[in-house]
Amino acid sequence: MKALILLGDGMADEPLADLGGLTPLEYAATPNMDRLAREGRSGLVSTVPDQFEPGSDIANMGLLGYDPARYYTGRGPLEAGSMGVDLGASDVAYRCNLVTVEDGVMTDFSAGHISSDEGAALLASLQKALPEVRLHPGVSYRNLLVVPGGAGDPGTPPHDIVGEPVGLHLPGGPDRGLLLRCMAEAEAVFSDHPVNRARVAAGKPAATGIWPWSGGRTPAFPSFADRFGVSGGMISAVDLLNGLARYAGLERIRVPGATGYLDTDYDAKARYALAALERLDFVYCHVEAPDEAGHLGSIEEKVRAIERVDDMLGQLMAGFDGVIAVLPDHATPIRIRTHTRVPVPVAVRGLGRDTTTRFSEREAEKGDLGRLEATALLPLILGGAKR
Repeated sequence: MKALILLGDGMADEPLADLGGLTPLEYAATPNMDRLAREGRSGLVSTVPDQFEPGSDIANMGLLGYDPARYYTGRGPLEAGSMGVDLGASDVAYRCNLVTVEDGVMTDFSAGHISSDEGAALLASLQKALPEVRLHPGVSYRNLLVVPGGAGDPGTPPHDIVGEPVGLHLPGGPDRGLLLRCMAEAEAVFSDHPVNRARVAAGKPAATGIWPWSGGRTPAFPSFADRFGVSGGMISAVDLLNGLARYAGLERIRVPGATGYLDTDYDAKARYALAALERLDFVYCHVEAPDEAGHLGSIEEKVRAIERVDDMLGQLMAGFDGVIAVLPDHATPIRIRTHTRVPVPVAVRGLGRDTTTRFSEREAEKGDLGRLEATALLPLILGGAKR
C-alpha cells in the first residue's frame, strides 16, 4: 500500500486572544484536514526528545524513522548534503545565516529574506577574506560554512534570539575563536558592500553579518529502502529536508515555484506529489510556510498558510486513495516566534477510524492513536519497519 505524509512545518500553536481563544489551526478554514480526521484516526506525536532543542532537523529526522540520538550530528552537514557539498572526514559544516544585527541586537535572522543572488555576492566577497574556511551560498539567507579540521558545536539558532542581545549567544566550543573571527570579518566586509548599499536604498534591511550554528560532521544513515522495504521521495524547498533525503537515499523531487517561504507554489507541490506516487511507494511532502509565518509573528500569514496547506490536502485526497497523514513537525507559536517541544497533532486516513471530528491540537488529544514517539509514526503508516 502506498503512503503520503503532508508536513505543514510549524503549524501547531497556542490559543490566541486575538483569535477568540482558538489556535491558528482551530481558527483557519480547514475542511480537508477536518475530513481526513473524520475519515481516519488522530493522536499526538512527540517529535523532539528531551535531550534535544526543538527544531525541524530533529523533528523531521524522527518522523522519517531515524532516531536522532543515534544518527544526528548537526544541521550543517544535513544542509551540506542537500547542496551537494561533499565533506572530508575531518570537515565540520555549520549552517550560516545572513542576519541583521543592530546595536548588538538580533533584529532579523534572515536579513529581510535576502535573495539568493544577493547572498551569493556577499559570500563571494567574504570568501576572499577568509581563505581558511569554505563558504557555500544556498537559498536566500540559508548558507554553509565549512571548517576543515573543525570540532563542531550546536550553537544558538538565530531565529531563537530575535530581539535579544547577540553577545549572550555567541558561538562556543573549540571552534569559537575561528567562528568569531569569521563573524567579525563579515561585519567589516558587509558594512559598505554594494549589495547592502542597494538594499538600504530600497528600504530593505542590510545583511550586517553571518551567524554560524549547528556544526557537525557527515552522518551515516541506513537507506530508507533497506530500513522500510519501500521506495520513497521527498518534496521540499528547504536544504535541511533535502539533505535528510540525500543521506536516507530518498528521491529528491524538485518542484518549480517551490520557495521555502510564504509564496511557495502549493498547487505545484501537490501535483508533483501525485505524479511521484505513480512510481514511488511513499512521498514526504514538506511545506515550510506556516513555520516562516510563526517566526514572523504574523497571525494573518499563519492562518493563510494553513489554509493553503489544507487546499493542497484536498487536491491530494482527490487524487490518491492510499494512506495519507497530515501533521506539523513542531509548534512555532506566534507568541514567542520560535519552536517548542509540545506534542503535535496528527491525523491518518487509511488505518481505520476513531471519533475525532476535526484536525486541531485539542481535538487530537481525543484520538485513539494516543501519543506516539516520532520514530513510531512511519512504521505505523507503512505497516512496520523492515528488520
